[in-house]
Amino acid sequence: MSALATDVAIVGGGTAGCAAALALRRRGLRVVLLEKGLCGAMASGTNFGGVRRQGRDLREMPLAHRAREIWSRLPAIVGEDCEFRVTGHIKLARDDAEMAELEAYAPVARDAGLDLSVVGANAVRDLFPWLGAKVIGASISPDDGQANPRLVGPAFARAARAAGADIREHARVTAARWTGTRFEVEAGVLTVHARHMLNVAGYWGGEIAAWFGERVPIAPLCPNMIVTEPLPYFIDRSIGVCGGNVYVRQVERGNVIFGGGRGWGDPGLERSRPRADVARSAMARLLEVVPQLRTAQVIRSWTGFDGEMPDDIPVIGPSGTTPNLIHAFGFSGHGFQLGPAVGEILAEMVVDGRTASPIAPFAIERFTRADAERRTA
Repeated sequence: MSALATDVAIVGGGTAGCAAALALRRRGLRVVLLEKGLCGAMASGTNFGGVRRQGRDLREMPLAHRAREIWSRLPAIVGEDCEFRVTGHIKLARDDAEMAELEAYAPVARDAGLDLSVVGANAVRDLFPWLGAKVIGASISPDDGQANPRLVGPAFARAARAAGADIREHARVTAARWTGTRFEVEAGVLTVHARHMLNVAGYWGGEIAAWFGERVPIAPLCPNMIVTEPLPYFIDRSIGVCGGNVYVRQVERGNVIFGGGRGWGDPGLERSRPRADVARSAMARLLEVVPQLRTAQVIRSWTGFDGEMPDDIPVIGPSGTTPNLIHAFGFSGHGFQLGPAVGEILAEMVVDGRTASPIAPFAIERFTRADAERRTA
């Protein structure tokens, strides 16, 4: 066994964890990050790649605004743009109930700082003539966009390593404890001693929280993703629909990336795979909104693991049982856009003991308090 002393131990090498490592190093703290696989290879790297604020739970909107500003500065922060493009995001309505949903969301989103334009059937056809007859309206968010999820986490990891963070891949954490003065985090033959610990382990963040007496009802979420051959470029927006059962974007190389539904996954085995029947259903829904893709050839499908919370918002904030432990996990399928901001927030909480970003709605106590009451009953 070998031992290593540091200021902060980070468990999890997704975008948020790597962004936290970079921010902490730039604040002068020593950092050891432990990732059981490769940085950015789990939820951060297997998602759709949408960088959107439209459609978010309003409690997430301040974090999404902060993140959007960071996305514009990626080249200065990590040395590359990670294929981030401000394409805008449109959310489609396919029936009257969905149109009513768009119309109801727009004013409350505007009050939260996001300007949306809602257009009806004639206008949406004029703006996007390649949309299908099923579409009867849309909500347009012009400053949202998309990026390549395979690039973002690794870019933050490289930048953090260049700044002096000790990034350890293939370092599975098997135990962690608080001694009263420090954390002891075990990863194979290595024990890391740290004053602070960040739990950013995705779906497995729930297991780590339980080590410290904080049980949460987290479930695995495996998005079913598909990509086509390169096609002539024509889908110039990132697209979602009310209900979220299909989403699509096209990259500059011409490949069309889309998804909808869920794949299969076994967290115990740490294995997941896309499902053909789910993919076919997503294709049928996609053709209703973009019929021009009818002859496109699918070349690959995939899935991965994210953590899903019952209320569809993440756990972010300090532990309710253990000093100097901070959680950030359970992003429920929409953490990709938030990751760079969450990293900065975690660093602020370690260094300053607080953050100006409103994170109270994401407190872990919303689950652990209810769990304790059930146990008492």
